[in-house]
Amino acid sequence: MSLKMGAARASGESPLHTLLTGAQMLFVAFGALVLVPLLTGLDPNVALFTAGVGTLVFHAVTGVSVPVFLASSFAFIAPIQSSVTNFGIPATMGALMAAGVVYILLSQLIRLRGTVLLHRLLPPVVVGPVIMVIGLALAPTAVSMAVGETSEHIATGPAMLLSMSSLLVTLVLAVFGRGLLRLVPIMGGIVSGYVLAMLMGVVDYSSIHQADWFALPDFVAPSFNWAAVLFMIPVAIAPAVEHIGDMVAIGSVTRKNYLETPGLHRTLLGDGLATCTASLFGGPPNTTYSEVTGAVTLTRAFNPWIMVITAVIAILASFIGKLGSLLQTIPGPVMGGIMTLLFGSIAVVGMNTLVRAGKPLTSPRNLVVVSLILVFGIGGMQVGGGQFTLQGVGLAAVVGIALNFILPRGEED
Repeated sequence: MSLKMGAARASGESPLHTLLTGAQMLFVAFGALVLVPLLTGLDPNVALFTAGVGTLVFHAVTGVSVPVFLASSFAFIAPIQSSVTNFGIPATMGALMAAGVVYILLSQLIRLRGTVLLHRLLPPVVVGPVIMVIGLALAPTAVSMAVGETSEHIATGPAMLLSMSSLLVTLVLAVFGRGLLRLVPIMGGIVSGYVLAMLMGVVDYSSIHQADWFALPDFVAPSFNWAAVLFMIPVAIAPAVEHIGDMVAIGSVTRKNYLETPGLHRTLLGDGLATCTASLFGGPPNTTYSEVTGAVTLTRAFNPWIMVITAVIAILASFIGKLGSLLQTIPGPVMGGIMTLLFGSIAVVGMNTLVRAGKPLTSPRNLVVVSLILVFGIGGMQVGGGQFTLQGVGLAAVVGIALNFILPRGEED
């Protein structure tokens, strides 16, 4: 209660209003928050817990000065899927902790040298195609789920009906939705697909009946595998760079410069520590949520303490055992329909990064950098062997950074 009272005093609102606003922010973030663990084989209740704890860590580092909520990062979906398949969940958690350490190191680099060095190390010609690789590397997995290849009890016809219906609702809400509806297209698509699956009789409820109402989330401790670490570390580059855009976006809403106060080095440090904390418990990496930024814009809820309330509610919700079991009964084709849009939209973000930079992509230097990142990342190229294999997004990022330093810049650059 003291937390709610403190938040209410900070905002000049009643404790009940602050509590309801905090709950609303979790509702906005919920669909995307649980989508990541559902797609990667992690526990949704753990993701709820680590989103709440990670948000509290972020606000502890930044002095409760930025109205943001941190939760499951979409940029890591494809890498986590691949890493879990090849190395297992504990090793993946160790690799994600290493990715969080990359955030921390970058934050200290920014504290010492400013953002200029970061932009020289990771220009758009490198970051853009790396983000595209993240989105497109596992596009076949999305299609496979959408057509029912991963669901033993759902034939291709019903699977296509479920996946395309979910996709259609998501598209309609994203393009034509108004108010809060426009902020929850993923949740809308999942709910509509789930209801349709219930009507078709393809939902298995046995796990819900067996689950307890209150239970500890299925926490997983990290272990460390060099191959998994080397695979995951370069993935941290893209979301770390996106973090700057997130801080600029929320700053434009609240009319404050968070790059100066509390400082980009503090916000990035908070993000990195939140990701490290999440990996300690078996949760996906955390990142600031643009959905919640949109809700802040709509509701004018600029008080950062509201996000602390949201985090506490997320932690409490993570101990509801039947909630996690319910989420895990969502049919694969429903998630596949959402993934087809999700992975494509991540690739578009990378494309937009290149377009906004305004650099000529047909110049010899940029053509080489972008081409090799895309082909190496998507084509399955790998270097090394055993514990030190580098492939996928990791190899693409390393190749891009190396070429950016080695190749001479032309006059057009």
